[in-house]
Amino acid sequence: QVQLVESGGGLVQPGESLRLSCAASGSIARIYIMAWYRQAPGKQRELVAGITSGGSTNYADSVKGRFTISRDNAKNTMYLQLNSLKPEDTAVYYCNADVLGPNGKWDYWGQGTQVTVSS
Repeated sequence: QVQLVESGGGLVQPGESLRLSCAASGSIARIYIMAWYRQAPGKQRELVAGITSGGSTNYADSVKGRFTISRDNAKNTMYLQLNSLKPEDTAVYYCNADVLGPNGKWDYWGQGTQVTVSS
C-alpha cells in the first residue's frame, strides 16, 4: 500500500507565497510521474503541474512563471512553490503519483490540502 500526504496549505493574501509538499510512503519500488492538481468549488479538478522522475516539468498556462514544481527522488517527496498567489488560485490541491509497487503500477492520490488566497 502507498500513501501520499500533502502539507503546506493555508490562508494567504494576494501576492504572497506558499510551499506545498507531498510525501509518498509505503511499498514503493519506483515513482514515475508526479503531479499537482487542484479543484476549486464548483469546478472540475485540473492539472496544475507535473514532473517526471528525470525532472522534466510541465505547467498549466494559468500558473506558468508563478509556480515551480520539484521533487526529491531520494525522499519520495514532491514540492510546489506557489508565488504571486491570486484569489483564483484558491482550491484544494491534490498530489498524484504513478507508483510501481509489489503489485504492479498504480495511480495514487493524496487527500488534498486547502489553499485560500484572500485579502
